[in-house]
Amino acid sequence: MSGQRDQELRARAAKVMPSSAFGHVGTALLPANYPQFFERAEGAYVWDADGNRYLDYMCAFGPNLLGYRDPRIESAASAQAARGDVMTGPSPLAVELAEKFVEIVSHADWAFFCKNGTDATTIARTIARAQTGRRKILIAEGSYHGAAPWCNPFPAGTVPEDRAHMLTFTFNDIASLEAAVAEAGDDLAGIIATPFKHEAFANQEFPTQDYARRCREICDASGAVLVVDDVRAGFRLAVDCSWATVGVKPDLSCWGKCFANGYSISAVMGSNRVKQGADSIFATGSFWQSAISMAAALATLDIIRDGKVIEKTVRLGQRLRDGLDEVSRRHGFTLNQTGPVQMPQILFEGDPDFRIGFAWTSAMIDRGFYLHPWHNMFLCDAMTEEDIDQTIAAADSAFATVRAALPTLQPHERVLALFSARAH
Repeated sequence: MSGQRDQELRARAAKVMPSSAFGHVGTALLPANYPQFFERAEGAYVWDADGNRYLDYMCAFGPNLLGYRDPRIESAASAQAARGDVMTGPSPLAVELAEKFVEIVSHADWAFFCKNGTDATTIARTIARAQTGRRKILIAEGSYHGAAPWCNPFPAGTVPEDRAHMLTFTFNDIASLEAAVAEAGDDLAGIIATPFKHEAFANQEFPTQDYARRCREICDASGAVLVVDDVRAGFRLAVDCSWATVGVKPDLSCWGKCFANGYSISAVMGSNRVKQGADSIFATGSFWQSAISMAAALATLDIIRDGKVIEKTVRLGQRLRDGLDEVSRRHGFTLNQTGPVQMPQILFEGDPDFRIGFAWTSAMIDRGFYLHPWHNMFLCDAMTEEDIDQTIAAADSAFATVRAALPTLQPHERVLALFSARAH
C-alpha cells in the first residue's frame, strides 16, 4: 500500500514533474492505496519505495516476460556493457538480431530497430504511406497504438489535422471495415490491426478468422499495407507474429515490450513486398542502436523460441482464471475474464462504474498482489503454481472484504470524469 516515502516522493514529483508520473504508469486513475514509486524488482515481484512486496501481475505493463533481472539476460547485457552500448554506429549485434527475427517471424524478411512502441507504430504508418504513395490509414475504433499525436487517446495538445487521414472501423465487424475502405477509396495506404481487442476498461475480444482474412484480402486487392501492432502481445501468444494464430501474415508488424525482457528496444519487421517503402523513409534516434538492449534481445529470443515460456504462462493463466471464477462465485460475484489467459483482463459483471473492481484490486494490493482494475495484465515465466494458488487464496479473502463493504462502495471520481469526457 502507498506509504510515507511514496507520499513524500509524490509531493516532490508534483513540484518538478508534469502530472508527477507520465501516462499509463501514473496512479491518478487507480485506488488510493496503489503505490506510485518502486524501489526494486526480482523475478515475479516488485518492491515499492516503502519496502512493500507485491506479486506483480502488470510485469511493468508487459516488458517482464522471463522474470525481472533474469540472470541469463543480465549476463548477456552486462557482457555487452563492458564492450559498449550506444556508439557512433550500430554494433554487429544489430545484424545478428535482425537475422534472428527473420528466422523466427514467418512474414519477416527484414527488421528495423527503435526504442518504444509508439516509435514502431509511427514508423510502420510512415512506411505504408511511402510504399503506396497514399494517405489513408484504417484503425479499429478505440484501439491503442501509442502516444504520438496521430494515435494519442487524449486530445490535449493535438489538432484535428494530426488525424486527418485516419479512418476508424469496428473491430471484428467486416461490414464496418469495408465501409471504411470504401470511404478511403483510392487513397488507402494501410490497415493497422491489433492482435486482439485489448482496450482499457473493456472486455477483450479475439479476432475472427473471417475478419483477419478480410483485412488481408482488402490489402492484397488494393495494394494497401497490412500492419499488425504486436507491441503488447508479441511473443506472448505465439513464437511468431500473433496473427499466425489466425493464419494471416501481415506486410509489417510492430514489436516492443517483452522481447528483450525489460531492456528498452522495439522493432518494425516487414516483408520484401514493402521494403522499397522502408528503404525510402528517414527515421532515426540517438539511442535506437543500443547494443546492450540488442544483447538482451538476442538472449531472450534464444530462451523463448522453443515455445515453452508461452506454454507455461498459458498453463498458469488458466489455473488463475479457473480459481478466480470459483472463489468469486462463492461470494456472489461474476467475473468477466476475457482475452488470452496469459494476458488476463478481469472485470466484474454488473459494475458499470468500476466501484467493485476498484475495491477488489485495492484489497488485493493490501494483501501483496498487484492487479489492475481496468487494464489487461500479464503473466511471466518466473511465476509458479504456488504464486497462482496464493493469489487465489488472497482473492477469496478480498472478495469477502468487498462483499461486506458493498453497500458503502463509491465510484472513483476521476474515472467517472474520464467516462464523461469521452462521452462528450
